[in-house]
Amino acid sequence: MNLLQRIQDILLRPKATWPEIAAEPTDAASLYKNYLVILALIPAVAGFIGFSLVGFGGFGATMRIPVVSGLVSAVVGYVLSLVMVFVLALIVDALAPTFSGSKSQIAALKVVTFASTAGFVGGIFSLLPSLAILGALAGLYSIYLLYTGLPVLMKCPPEKAPVYTLVVAVCGIVAGLIVGMASSMFTPSRGLPMSKAGGSDASVSISTPGGEIRIDAAKMEEAARRMEAAGKKMEQAQAAGDPAAAGKAAAEAMAAITGQAGATPIDPQLLKARLPETLGGLQRESIEAQGGAAMGIGASQARATYRAGDQRIELGINDMGGFGGLVSAATWANLTLDRETDTQVEKVYKQGQRTVREDYAKDKSRAEYTLVLPNGLLVELHGQGVAIDALRAAAASLDLAGIEALKRPEKAKS
Repeated sequence: MNLLQRIQDILLRPKATWPEIAAEPTDAASLYKNYLVILALIPAVAGFIGFSLVGFGGFGATMRIPVVSGLVSAVVGYVLSLVMVFVLALIVDALAPTFSGSKSQIAALKVVTFASTAGFVGGIFSLLPSLAILGALAGLYSIYLLYTGLPVLMKCPPEKAPVYTLVVAVCGIVAGLIVGMASSMFTPSRGLPMSKAGGSDASVSISTPGGEIRIDAAKMEEAARRMEAAGKKMEQAQAAGDPAAAGKAAAEAMAAITGQAGATPIDPQLLKARLPETLGGLQRESIEAQGGAAMGIGASQARATYRAGDQRIELGINDMGGFGGLVSAATWANLTLDRETDTQVEKVYKQGQRTVREDYAKDKSRAEYTLVLPNGLLVELHGQGVAIDALRAAAASLDLAGIEALKRPEKAKS
């Protein structure tokens, strides 16, 4: 297998490449040695260079993660990414009969391995931390690769592939959250128990040690229709044999899958206008706004810093583009959590239609307060020398209703 050629083929012509992958004799060791251990290095190395050597920040200040800490983070992230591929492959294999597919551990590992290509390659954006979000957005294209690969590798009926894909994608998000917090939050678990309610309005729920995620069937069906339409466009582009057309179709497919087809992110200047001059009694000392796009998915954000003496609050309003569409369709946004240690408290809970995450130190040295709004926007407050009560009050003082009312503009029809 030619590594570079396989990367190019799976990204630009997945429909033609999956049968080739299915026919190749291989085993888990070969997949890891010849593909995964190499691709997984991209986000790990790029992240270390970007966050520990290049640095990140704004407002004239550059911060860097200490080299030793950066190396540890890179190594841990690298190992966990390899573990996650294996875990997700187990989930794909276990779910196959549910969607009329055939169980095969090696086929499941193949489909997860090569569907992960977009996410690993997108990690190159971490070389410049300000563009790291674009890598995450580009990685969402892996959802489409998974969708095209499941019928071929797991032999599920094509009409069941969209929902199969969405359930696996949500399992991947949940598994990622669990693995990321496992060292400080969860004891080892045997898996992610799943259930499916009966009836035409059935929903899929995933029980985790921190709560339950429920996926609305109507939303899955809507996403399935978008994915089917996106697949047809992709097939037409591949049949034309035009790499440029295939790339454009991939971008359109990515936007359709995430629910952001035909839409652009909210103008960062509109987000910037929502940042007040004072917050929690602190005066604003800096402000910035920026936007960008990758794989047809745009993102925008506005951030401000407020300071008074040793107290400091960073406020950010983020439109995560396509990921915002997934959040507003309720994936991890339905997760609830309540954990506490001797020094720290972390909670995730619902506040009406909003999802709230709190993470703070009991000594009041730091606090984080994040709101996921129904329109998919994220409002983040990070405090230093600020107690969580003060951060809650600061969030309540914002015009959250006005932020929720912001809408992504429709693209002009050509």
